[in-house]
Amino acid sequence: MNIKMIRTRLFCLAISILTISCRAQQSKTIGGACQGCEAIHEYENKKLSPVDTLPGFYNNTPRLKISGTVFKKDGETFAENVILYIYHTNRHGIYEKKEKESGWGKIHGYNRGWIKTGKNGNYTFYTFKPAAYPNRSEPEHIHLIVKEPHINEYYLDSYFFLDDPLLTPNKKEKLTNRGGSGITKPTINNGILSIKRDIILGRNIPNYK
Repeated sequence: MNIKMIRTRLFCLAISILTISCRAQQSKTIGGACQGCEAIHEYENKKLSPVDTLPGFYNNTPRLKISGTVFKKDGETFAENVILYIYHTNRHGIYEKKEKESGWGKIHGYNRGWIKTGKNGNYTFYTFKPAAYPNRSEPEHIHLIVKEPHINEYYLDSYFFLDDPLLTPNKKEKLTNRGGSGITKPTINNGILSIKRDIILGRNIPNYK
């Protein structure tokens, strides 16, 4: 066997090992497939904090405050430096766009926001209550994606509203409680509709260690 043949076989072996390794890594992606999850990185140069106000907060009613605490997998330890990304429809059930959306903003619309938790794991979003899709195929909901340090981003169960008639028992049964239950009970505080949801990182998330 000449040197050229040896080099060729070594090259092919290296490619095979690399391919197997890549497939193994892909199969172990935390949270599974997540179309649009990369939108969590689209905050650009914005300095993230534990509080964010979405663009439509001041021009829509009912106004909505979303708050809670993010915990590590044990459900007790505060999770710091965790990014949460939310997006939702407008009051007509549409993911409303303006003229300058880029990236996933072209799909998710402009009613979206990002926070990063501090040492106490707390987070707050100020936005407004979305409407159900025009065909009323889904309950009113707010999408939620999470990014932990050193772990790929993954989606959690959306925020739902307990008093929504579209949130039927059948719909509830189909929820997988990723990150804990996303069903919230709205209350009125200082004229603002409020919901609270604590998040347990890794709970019911495939391939999470």
